[in-house]
Parts: sequence; C-alpha cells; structure tokens
Amino acid sequence: MAGILAFFTFFGPYLPFVDTELKAERVIFPGPGKIISAPFPPSEKFPLGSDRDGRDLLSLLVIGAKDTFTLIFSIVIIRYIVSIPLGLLGMRNKGFISWLIKWWNQVFSSFPIIFTIALALTLPFLLLHEHRFYLTIIIIALIEVGRVSLIIQQEANYISKKTYIEAGITVGVSPLKMMTSYYLPNLFPSIIVNFFIDAGRVSILIGQLAIINIFLSQELVQQAAGASEFVNKSFDWSTLIREARRDLMTAFWIPFYPMLAIVVSTLTFNLLGEGIRQHFNRHLQ
Repeated sequence: MAGILAFFTFFGPYLPFVDTELKAERVIFPGPGKIISAPFPPSEKFPLGSDRDGRDLLSLLVIGAKDTFTLIFSIVIIRYIVSIPLGLLGMRNKGFISWLIKWWNQVFSSFPIIFTIALALTLPFLLLHEHRFYLTIIIIALIEVGRVSLIIQQEANYISKKTYIEAGITVGVSPLKMMTSYYLPNLFPSIIVNFFIDAGRVSILIGQLAIINIFLSQELVQQAAGASEFVNKSFDWSTLIREARRDLMTAFWIPFYPMLAIVVSTLTFNLLGEGIRQHFNRHLQ
C-alpha cells in the first residue's frame, strides 16, 4: 500500500487519465436540450465524480497527494528534530530539561489536540500573517513535542541502564560519541516506528481541521462589494472536504473520496510502523 501511495504521489501527474490542468467544466450538454451543472456524479468521464467547479476529483486527489504528504511529513520531521535532542538531554529523568518535557506533555495532553490546534490557528495575528502556512506547520509540530520527547526520554533512560552503556562510561567514551554510537542506534527502531504512527495521527488531524473549516494555507481574498473571504490555496486533500456537511447531502463523493484517501494513508502509516516494529523485534530476539 505504501508503494502505491508513493507511486501516485510522484508519478501520478504523468498518467494519461490525470488532468494536470484541472480544467473546470461547470456545465455539460449531454444531448440536445439537456444541461447538467457541476458537481457531476461518478461517470466514465469523471471516475470519482467532480467537485463543485466541475474539476475531475480523481485528478484533484492525485495532484493533491504531493501537497498532502509534504505537509504531513514536514510537521512530523520538525517534531522529531526538536524531540530527539530534548529526549536525550532529559534521559536522566531529572533537571530542567526533564521538567520541561513533563510540563510540555502535561499542558498539551490535558485537552483534545484538535481543540488546542484549532484555538492556536484561529488567533487573529496568525489568520492574517503572510507566513501563516509555515507558522502553522511549526505550531502543530511543537504542540506534541512534549509527548514525543517523553517517549524518547523513557527509552533513553532504559538504555542508559544497560551494561554496554556503563562499560562505555568506564572506558571514557565522550558524551557525543555515546549519543551517536550507543544511544541513537538503539533508539532508532523506536523512533522510526513512532515517526510513522505520528504521520498517521497528523493525517487524521488535518482532515479534522478541514471539517471545522480550518486550513493551514488559507489566505484572505477580496471579494465583490468590498467583502473578504478566507480561501485555501492548496490542493491538499483536506481542501476537498471543506464543505463535507453540505456535500454529504447533495454530492457525497466530494468529501467521501478525500476522506477515504486520508483514512487509507493513516492505515498505511500505522501498518508500516507496526511492520517495522515487528521487523526490529525479530532481529533483536
């Protein structure tokens, strides 16, 4: 499944049935005196139907895959870049770093993560900021740094009690060498497993945010008569489910297939993480 997702992400736009221009057809004339307006249901022309602008939904999903996975992995990578050093520095389970990790985890685990992020992303200064997209990625990544750091801290603390660590300290191995040659290689299986599980969590999260009409890359666009509206400029899958409640009643295929794509991606990340866990467990036995 991971291979299929990777194939469509990198090579999907080059497939002959994918409309890379995403041409909008708001009206179709199927025959004399017949007019059909978008959104169009699944058909031979539109295998998964169309959106409200008459764009092929299958093409939108394929084109949006790259934006979606770039967004997901950017969040997770930043989270682990911060969490790994914190977890290692706090592995003795005492001192300021250890206190910071526990505080960070307790503060942001006290409430459902979706509410915390929704509150942060709707702050006035962030809604209108020119670098909103990058700031929201950093905010989402940092909110769960405490949880990930705590996992790494506990794993590192367990490793620190092993005999080979004590032997390294006895012979005078430098702290940097201990980290790179002793701790990180032994932490790698746990880190990579949790990395993919976190990717699945982020996939679900961006879908949840879309349902409550919060997007990471939205911009304020001037409309007619002096009115303004927040518009999402990205092609990521969460964009396609922005009006899920209305579309479920009139054009169910619009939110259904993007939601299905997010669910499949989440399951793939979780299965990949579990598969990697089992692989390392077999080699450690």
